[in-house]
This record gives sequence, structure tokens and C-alpha cells, in this order.
Amino acid sequence: MAIGSFAIGTTEFATMGLLPRIGADFDATLPEAGHLVSAYALGVVVGAPLIVLALPRAPRTGMLVGLAVALALGNAFSAIAPTMSTALVARFVAGLPHGAYFGIAAVVAAAISPPQRRGRSVSLVMVGLTVATTLGVPVSTALGQGVGWRAAYWLVTVVGLLAAVAIWRWVPPVAVRAGATARRELSALRSPQLWLAVGIGAIGFGGMFAVYSYITPTMTDAAGIAESQVPWVLALFGAGMTVGTVLGGRLADRSIFGAIFTGLGAMAVTLAVFGAGATGPARAVLLVVFVAVASQFIGPALQTRLLDVSREGPSLGAALHHSALNIGNALGAWVGGVVIAAGYGLLAPAWAGAVLAVAGLGLAVVSWALERRAGAMARFGQAIEPTA
Repeated sequence: MAIGSFAIGTTEFATMGLLPRIGADFDATLPEAGHLVSAYALGVVVGAPLIVLALPRAPRTGMLVGLAVALALGNAFSAIAPTMSTALVARFVAGLPHGAYFGIAAVVAAAISPPQRRGRSVSLVMVGLTVATTLGVPVSTALGQGVGWRAAYWLVTVVGLLAAVAIWRWVPPVAVRAGATARRELSALRSPQLWLAVGIGAIGFGGMFAVYSYITPTMTDAAGIAESQVPWVLALFGAGMTVGTVLGGRLADRSIFGAIFTGLGAMAVTLAVFGAGATGPARAVLLVVFVAVASQFIGPALQTRLLDVSREGPSLGAALHHSALNIGNALGAWVGGVVIAAGYGLLAPAWAGAVLAVAGLGLAVVSWALERRAGAMARFGQAIEPTA
């Protein structure tokens, strides 16, 4: 399952590292090329709930195989897109299986794990995504710089097909919930806490994507790093994401809200510092790694939280996690493009990202307070209930 996550992480983030070259090939400005990031993210947002609701009784392992194949086909389409318009459609199509894949994979990982290790098991699936930012994105970026950006998408096509074969061969079957229907999955949407969790991810993660979407021009033009060194920066960013995911999974097993508060608070601070001081190569690289670590403290905790608040529709709830993150992806790329286009400079997206992280933290505090209140009311009701 982590191989599929690796393919998804590579295709999602490689586009950001190659934006200047893609834009030049299609004769588009940097903010216009950034729409490719938003198109992929929109595909995730749309595809995650639609695929899960369309196939509520499909075998989980079979769904994962099919989604990995769909991922490969979407990236093949991206690799052959002849115009900016077709590239936008291709990136939308490539994004469709993303959220459903992670949602089903999270359900499977949680189902085959002891209850006390669910956070770690979910984080291990997600580590494939963060390893992609350490290895897959730098390699695909270097490949794209050397032989053309289309080669990056061909690489993902091959890895996606490899994931499909590996899942078919080694992932154990997990039974579909008894009575699983689209209506039952949709019942999860009645939970206010589910929507708060989605909002935390959509807004909070937008902070990180505001910076990462434009990391190549930021590193080259603002920090003074040579373009040939950008793959190494991306590798370090990915290493930070991997560390943050592993630590975040462990912290989520102790306290889900603790992990969310820690991640969003640290991300707001590091983004603000990045915006103020990422003006030299060494300082910029160090700060961007701190941003990466902080951002990934949130992922395993939010995925586990969505499983907890959508017990009647766990597949949909889990899939919405990545819909939320990709709303953040689209929001961050859009906000970053707006402030750059307005002439505030390449470091301005970090300040905008810090505001988004603080807003996400505010939603997390509201969710925590409502849950504590509900728990107190339940305990009070039990205390006054007459005994038989």
C-alpha cells in the first residue's frame, strides 16, 4: 500500500518542482502553471467521495488495485498532454483516485492492526507519500530537468502499475462492513465533528502548500540556490516530512488533538519565520525542513480522527481526509499565486500560509472544546440516570 502512496506523493509534488519548466513549455506564467496543482487537487476533492460512494460493497483489496491502475493511466495522460488545456484535464483525471486510495488503504491498515497501534499503522501507509517527497520527487525533478518534465509522469505511471501488482499479491483481504451501502456511508456526513476535521485539514494544510507549490522559484530567486540544487532541497523537505509523519503517528496514539495542536502551532511559527528570514541558502533550507516536519505532525492524527468520527461510514470519512488536504493544496497554491501576482514577492506565500495555519488551529480548538463539552454532558447524564 505504501508503494501506491509513493506513486501518489511523487505525482502530486513533482508538478510543483517542475512548474517553471512546464509553464515555459506551454508559454504560461508561473501563476498560470500553478493551476495544474489546483486541477490535480480538485480531482482529489471530487474523486474521493464519488468513488467510495459508487462502490460501497466492492472488495477493499480489489478497489486498491483498480485505483492504482487508474493512477497510472491518469499520469500517462499527463505525460502526453499536448496543450495547457489538456494538461489541466489530465491532472484532474490523475487526481481522481488519490483520495479514495488513501481512504481505503487507511481503513485496511486500521483493520489489520491492533487498536493501540492504529495511528502508527496509518502513518506507515502515509510514509509512502513522505518517502516520495524524499526520493521520488527529487528523482523525478532531476529527471524532468534533464530529459523533460514529461518523464516525471512516465516514472509515476510505472510505479503505479508496480503498486497494483504488489497490492494484488500481498495485501490481505479485509471484509466489507456488513450492510455497507452508499446511504450508510453518507450518514457519516451528519457529524459536525467530521466537518470540523475536514476544515482543519483543508485550511491548516493550505499553509504548507502555499510555500511548497512555489518552492523552486522561491529557492532559486529568493534564497539564491542554483536550480540544479533544487532536487536536494526537495529531498531534505521530504526527509522532514517523513520524520514528521513518524513522530506524528506516535503522538497521535497518545493524543490525537495533542498531535494536531502541536503540528498546526509549529507550522504557523515556522512559516512566519520562513517568510521573515529565508533569504540565504543555508537559512532557507533549514527553515523549509522545519516547515516540512511541522506540517506532517497533523496527517496521521487527522486521518485517525476522521475514522473515529465517521464510524457509520469509515471509508467515506477516511477518503475525505485527502479531499481536505487537497482543498488545502488548491487553496495554498491559489493564495500563493495571488500574493506573488500582487507583487509581494516569493516569500509572501509563507506569511499567507502562517495565517492559514492559525485559522486551522482555531478550528481544532473549537472541535476539541465541543468534544469535551459532549463528554461532560454524557457523564452528567449517566450520573443522574436512576438506577434499576
